[in-house]
Amino acid sequence: MSLMIVLDSTIVAVAVPDIQRDLGFTEAGVSWVVNGYLVAFAGLLLLAGRLGDLVGAWRVFLAGLTLFTVASLLCGFATTAGLLIAGRFVQGAGGALAAAVVIGMIVRLFPEPEAQARAMGIYSFTQAGGAAAGFVLGGLLTDALGWPVIFLINAPIGVAVWFFGRRLLPRETGLGLGRGLDVPGALLITSGLSLGVYAIIQASIPAAAVAVLLIAGFLVRQRLASHPLIPLRILSRRWLLTASAAVVLVFATGMGFQFMNALFVQRVMGYDALGTGLAFLPTPIVIGLVSLFAAPRLTGRFGPRPVLMAGLTLLVGGLLLLWRLPVEPSYATHMLPALIVMGLGVGVTVPSIIMLAMAGAAPADTGVVSGFINTAQQAGGALGLSVLAALAASRAGGSSVTALHAGYTLAFLVAAGFVLTALLITTFLLKTKDSVRHVEASTALG
Repeated sequence: MSLMIVLDSTIVAVAVPDIQRDLGFTEAGVSWVVNGYLVAFAGLLLLAGRLGDLVGAWRVFLAGLTLFTVASLLCGFATTAGLLIAGRFVQGAGGALAAAVVIGMIVRLFPEPEAQARAMGIYSFTQAGGAAAGFVLGGLLTDALGWPVIFLINAPIGVAVWFFGRRLLPRETGLGLGRGLDVPGALLITSGLSLGVYAIIQASIPAAAVAVLLIAGFLVRQRLASHPLIPLRILSRRWLLTASAAVVLVFATGMGFQFMNALFVQRVMGYDALGTGLAFLPTPIVIGLVSLFAAPRLTGRFGPRPVLMAGLTLLVGGLLLLWRLPVEPSYATHMLPALIVMGLGVGVTVPSIIMLAMAGAAPADTGVVSGFINTAQQAGGALGLSVLAALAASRAGGSSVTALHAGYTLAFLVAAGFVLTALLITTFLLKTKDSVRHVEASTALG
């Protein structure tokens, strides 16, 4: 399910020109083929995570999977722009329901540190590998079979996942809806987060201001509600908030790197869409090898925090290599080493940062904490993409290769600053006696 969700966020980007031509989208309107999904997805993550705690994660997961699969069929058979955008919003809602509870389920299914690190490694490989594969599959499927197939292919996968999910996932009972279904709070946080992502995408200051007011209203509501949607004891945890800030920066870097590097390879190095996807393959291959084999052993031996610090250091190094790319780079000499270093960094960073963020979450709260971390990931991705794209465009100042090179390399340098900030947070703000207690508590809960 996670692979489908990640693929769907990138595979569609390749097909946008064909979708615009066939369904008559305007230049502004076609962006909602991507943005509609992101807004619904990010807005519902916190609510979906809490629902997992209340009614059982497996129920929310399967409900989201069903909604996502049905919406994929609607998108694939859409004959108008309006139907496609509606389908994308519903897809985003289904994706949020399923994705919000995934991390919490992993933590409960694999409480032992090394096994959990291995499971998180598989999860991070799915995220990174799916994103890279989306560019390749999007080009191949769109060219060979047409853009509808990128949505329709989700249907047989969704049915298979639903079948195995029914058989394999533990059927948790949850706390019950009477323990926290705060409808006004749900409306406030869903609309606030959705509008916040919209504000980032559209660079709208008024929308951002309203989003802040809605989220502030949600916090007030949680203080006053007899059964809050999200208990304030969770929102007041400095450990979770600090680790989530690092998550925002890491995923801002990851999403920004992915899109900026794709543009660099296409517009500076002259690769086509398929060539760009193939050029990316070394990164997910390295991520897979590291996250599946090296990261679990390193985390089991040294703990997630030292491994995270090492991974962040590698990411800074990889981004600085990209920053130093010449105007006429050689793929083998200049680009490939940077992609390998980035793969090494991501392979150990993502599993360890998620483990740290989830550390100490009580069993009754793993769904909402999982949703909180997923929200941090989505907010970071949207923020990183918007900021780095705007910086690259402002620095480029033209369409010449030299100007484009200047813009993209500036984006890589700023992304390195994001990672360096995450490294400082990990080094100084997560270096407390509580860090050991939180990780030990997470293990003990298992």
